[in-house]
Amino acid sequence: MPASPSTARAINDRLALRLLQREGPLTAGQLKQLTGLSRPTVADLVERLALSGLITVVGESGEQRRGPNARLYGIVADRAHLAALDVRTESVTVTVTDLLGRERAEASAPIGGDTGTGDAVEQAVTLVERAAKEAGAERLHTVAIGAPGLIDPVTGELRDSTGLPEWHRRLVAALQQRLPRAAVIVENETNLAALAEQRDGAARGRDTFVLLWLGHGTGAAVVLDGALRRGASGGTG
Repeated sequence: MPASPSTARAINDRLALRLLQREGPLTAGQLKQLTGLSRPTVADLVERLALSGLITVVGESGEQRRGPNARLYGIVADRAHLAALDVRTESVTVTVTDLLGRERAEASAPIGGDTGTGDAVEQAVTLVERAAKEAGAERLHTVAIGAPGLIDPVTGELRDSTGLPEWHRRLVAALQQRLPRAAVIVENETNLAALAEQRDGAARGRDTFVLLWLGHGTGAAVVLDGALRRGASGGTG
């Protein structure tokens, strides 16, 4: 069944934004060449993304050709801010970035093993709020949590795992309550490491690989045909 017009537009917009994020500023002609979309379709998506405030003209191409230089379009990096939490058994680190992945603020705090669950959750949430304020973010678009343990692929929640403190599981609900306009997602730390290596590290340009994670325990992440594989129970790897 073919995609509906609204779905097709969303797919095209996402494709264009990913290219602009990866390649930097591009002309409409370059977007046409890289996406394989028609000229009218590219013109429509450029207008749509510009009206939404996600992209803007950042310069001219400077190409040697007849007529005026083509406009270069780039992502408006401060259009939204994202927070990433690295949650450990006795600490939490928060990094806030813009839409181009540039770090705007970072904060860390130890959370002792004798800290009560409520206090530990409050410390972590306050740390997120402090980092967002330091980054100049009026609000956070997305909060992503990287944590040890299994993530339920259906609910997206952290499963009960031996050795993990209770505050890990309560953190998601607390963030959703304090930051109701932000999307809060949880992912296994090894899976996130694999995605980072695929984008900017040793696995860049590779569609299939396995990442072995050696820390307090041993874990692995599996990427097949460019996609992270979680498995039916979330325990692939």
